Amino acid sequence: MVTVEIDVKKPPTPEQIAMIEKAKQMPITYDEDCPELTEEQLKQFRRVSEIRREERRKQTVTLRISPQALEKARSLGKGYTSVLSRILESVLNDNDLIEHFL
Repeated sequence: MVTVEIDVKKPPTPEQIAMIEKAKQMPITYDEDCPELTEEQLKQFRRVSEIRREERRKQTVTLRISPQALEKARSLGKGYTSVLSRILESVLNDNDLIEHFL
C-alpha cells in the first residue's frame, strides 16, 4: 500500500496524476478488514461535498453599509461579496472585537 498526501488547494502535479491513473488500473482486493459492500450499504453513501454544501449554503440578506465601505469592498474586485462574508464571519467569532463596536 502506498499513501500520498495531496494538497487539495493546489492542482495535482504530473507525477500525482500518473499515480492516480496507475491506481485506477489496479484491481480491488477485498478482505476481512475491507469487505465488499452490499447494494444497500452503497445506497447509504452521500458525497461529503453535498453535506458540506448544505452547511455552507449562503443566504441572501439586505445590509445597509456606508458608501465608503461599499467602495472599498468593490475595489477588492470580483468575488468581493464572498470576501465580505468571510470578514464578517471572522469578526463575529471574535467577542472582544464585537464588544469594541457595541
